[in-house]
Amino acid sequence: MVEYQQIEEEPENYFIARDNETEVGRIYYSWSANGALIINHTEICPEFKGKGMGKKLVFHVVDYARKNKITIVPVCDYAKSLFERTPDIKDVL
Repeated sequence: MVEYQQIEEEPENYFIARDNETEVGRIYYSWSANGALIINHTEICPEFKGKGMGKKLVFHVVDYARKNKITIVPVCDYAKSLFERTPDIKDVL
C-alpha cells in the first residue's frame, strides 16, 4: 500500500510516496507569492517507473490542493503533460 507524506523543509519542499517503507518517488514543490503550489520536479525511483506511480503522486498533490483550496502551477514537464491530458484535474490550475 502506498503512503504519502508532505515534507516542508525549505528550500526543498516535497511530497514523498512510499510502498512498505520503500521510497517510490517525490514531487518537489515551492510556493508562489500568491500562495499557489508550484510543482518543480517529479522523480520516480527506477524500479517503479512505468507503473503509474508518477500519476498517483501527482493525483495525491491534486487532492491536497483541493482540500486546501489552493491552485497548482505545473512547471515540471511530466506534471504539465499530465494536466494537459487529464481534464478532470484542471480545476486546480
